[in-house]
Amino acid sequence: MSLPKLAASPAFRSLVGAHSFLLGQAAWHYRPSHLRPSPTSHPHPRQQQQQERAFTTTPPHREAEKERPAPPSRSSQDSSSAPSQSQSQSQEQEQAPHPTHSPSEGANFSLPAGWEDNPDYQIKSFSELPHRFFGYNQHIKVNEDFKEALRQVLWGFRAPIRYAFAYGSGVFGQGSSSGSSEDMSPHPHPPKAVEEWQKGGAKIIDFIFGVSYTQHWHSLNLTEHPDHYSGLKYLPYSSGAISQIQDRIGAGVYFNPFITVNGTMIKYGVVNLDTLARDLSEWDTLYLAGRLQKPVKVLRDDPRIRLANQVNLISALRTALLMLPEKFTERQLYERIAGLSYMGDPRMNSYVTSENPNKVSNIVGAQLPGFRQLYVPLIENLPNVTFTDHRTPKEASWEKEDAIRHTGSNPNLEDILGGESGLELTQDLDPIKRGNMVRRLPGSFRRKLYFAYQGKFGIPGADFDAMLKASEDEDPTGFKTRQGGDFERRVAAQDDLPEMMAKCVRDTVWWPATSQSVKSAFTAGISRSWRYYGEKRKKGNQKAAVTEESGGGEEEKKKRKEEC
Repeated sequence: MSLPKLAASPAFRSLVGAHSFLLGQAAWHYRPSHLRPSPTSHPHPRQQQQQERAFTTTPPHREAEKERPAPPSRSSQDSSSAPSQSQSQSQEQEQAPHPTHSPSEGANFSLPAGWEDNPDYQIKSFSELPHRFFGYNQHIKVNEDFKEALRQVLWGFRAPIRYAFAYGSGVFGQGSSSGSSEDMSPHPHPPKAVEEWQKGGAKIIDFIFGVSYTQHWHSLNLTEHPDHYSGLKYLPYSSGAISQIQDRIGAGVYFNPFITVNGTMIKYGVVNLDTLARDLSEWDTLYLAGRLQKPVKVLRDDPRIRLANQVNLISALRTALLMLPEKFTERQLYERIAGLSYMGDPRMNSYVTSENPNKVSNIVGAQLPGFRQLYVPLIENLPNVTFTDHRTPKEASWEKEDAIRHTGSNPNLEDILGGESGLELTQDLDPIKRGNMVRRLPGSFRRKLYFAYQGKFGIPGADFDAMLKASEDEDPTGFKTRQGGDFERRVAAQDDLPEMMAKCVRDTVWWPATSQSVKSAFTAGISRSWRYYGEKRKKGNQKAAVTEESGGGEEEKKKRKEEC
């Protein structure tokens, strides 16, 4: 065959094209290092999504065991509506992304500069987060089998769950149990992983389910699990009535307690994702934001909730710092943070539930490594607070390694770094820096603090309204940098700032918490509510007796009264 005829042959052209493609791929794969993108450059969204999917199979640090894939959602099989179709997307991100964190990258890798100046709470995918490692601190390590048992609970619901976490003493220990290993377990036929994890003190496991469409979710769940609901299920248009009760009364959560799923006794609360994101970012009620300020086990993740919760965590850190002196310990810092959501909560009233007066101290004492994982990366990103303890590790991400080393429902903390009090810290009391912290408090909470000092400073109403307008985060020209002004610096310099902030916290918490408790009598039903109340009283009385025997009861009560 002549060369012109060969060149015109379709087979020859296909062969040349294939070889050209292979040569191009080889050249790209083996290109010089100076032509490769830098490690810190922002990848293409599709490339980043592929990386994030890869992270779903690799837990952080020394977690060598791969995640087991979730079974297909039944919601995608049963419903063709738009809300149900979103369930398949949420299941792809049940543990995603769990980034592998190399020591050279450092803890600050998850918090690029300016990440909280203009957060977009309407993001749809993890690739839209400030960084692919963003929020790694929120994923607390637990035993793999126990985590799998918790995820199996989610698969017991056909209604689509976009975000979910397990929390409380059934997941993370709160000090030594007041009961014995012979106490009756609340779980009828629990998986072996639950029995092992809760050995010596079995407890109901608490969940929060974040959903996109409240009425749609309850409609599906009423069909599948009518026994979970109280007499409200008999109302006309019951799903609509239940969703209205959930969204309009209390803190926007609908609880179903004493529910058995896969042989495990649980209590689950349902909240709309918009309500959850707003409370995390604005502190409207601090009801759910307060729960997420403590270690929880995230079982199904959502990008905008992860972003909002990171704002919530750094807001809790700033609030605690504004209430603490120049020098303090980790234990004091974490107890201040953990105690925020309990200020003004009627459940902490000894006449209501006999709640353990040492509750906050017990939570922090048993979960200090978990608190470290949540807050050390944030501490290292604030310019006015630093670890001054000579025992502070120099390695990057040491707090994550410490949390993994002490994984357990009631971990042995005898070898905790820094002892029971943790490491020592110091904060800069410069009024400019503290004024910036005041300015960066959540909007709803910040307005309460401003109003509290309006009366003390005697600022006229018109001038105060103008100041509030000027302090808004956005105006017609766009988003403004949140820098403290003269008013914020004056507030930050006040000696009574800790007491005034505690009052604002109580004013934020007490009404949503009280109305939520009253609502539970109707949503859970009279019998379940009375059972829950009785068990809380019993547990509180047992722990109070243990405290009195140890001789620390009166001292702790006095301490809590002074703090609140």
